[in-house]
Amino acid sequence: MNKRQSHLKFSAMHDNQFQKLLDGFNLAWSGYRKVRKGVKKHLSRHMQELNCPGFQAYLDLITQNDAVRQECMLRMTVSISRFFRDRKLWVGLEQDILPGLIKTQLRRLRIWSVGCARGEEVYSLKIIWDRLRQTYTHLPVLEITGTDKHSGYIDKARAGVYATSSLKEVPPEMREHYFDIRRNGHRFDVKAFVKADIDWKVQDIFAELPGSGFNIIFLRNNLLTYYNESLKEEGLSRVVKALTPNGWLIVGSREKMPATASNFQRHHSIPWAYRWEG
Repeated sequence: MNKRQSHLKFSAMHDNQFQKLLDGFNLAWSGYRKVRKGVKKHLSRHMQELNCPGFQAYLDLITQNDAVRQECMLRMTVSISRFFRDRKLWVGLEQDILPGLIKTQLRRLRIWSVGCARGEEVYSLKIIWDRLRQTYTHLPVLEITGTDKHSGYIDKARAGVYATSSLKEVPPEMREHYFDIRRNGHRFDVKAFVKADIDWKVQDIFAELPGSGFNIIFLRNNLLTYYNESLKEEGLSRVVKALTPNGWLIVGSREKMPATASNFQRHHSIPWAYRWEG
């Protein structure tokens, strides 16, 4: 079978076949349902690279070969983000959550972006922090860590180069101040002072954590969307251990905390921001 035939067979894969892959990784159908077409394309290319004659051969190879299994998992990673996604959150951070932490006179403020993908969330934080300098004379030292299990995403985050589609919620004056605009406004390079002092790491939260004592952890649109209940609870438990008492956990605007999650107080105006009272 040639590569084109393999591609066609894989593209026509039934949903129950795709479900087998999800089940093998403890991933949730509900999270992948709307994005499965794109994920199948990534997996199709992987099948072609491995010269697999069909779905069952691919499934067998994933079961037998740890390296292939790991690469398959990376191909199933979904990255849908942009600067200041869910604008209400960023307004709340700038006007309430961050000022509240600043007023506690912390010497340093530690923030972790879990599953940071290509870095839009991390750079949005750096921009908000820079804007707060206009209001506060003395700010704590800011330490931001961005982690993702996909090394390619981390490379792109470090590079800090984005298309117009990533900046649709960034007003023109902010684009000019925080980005170098290239290619007649079709490419935006994050300026060096925004890129400075960010710790990027290739990490999987189920294997290791980047430390502890974080004042804010962003866990948005990944663990609680794409994993089955058992892994949601395990992953959340690990992440929460890295929070400082009265620290904030931020999840996606359409995500729900597991029923077993305890000691969390929801923010009064941002329903997907939770203060941990542990």
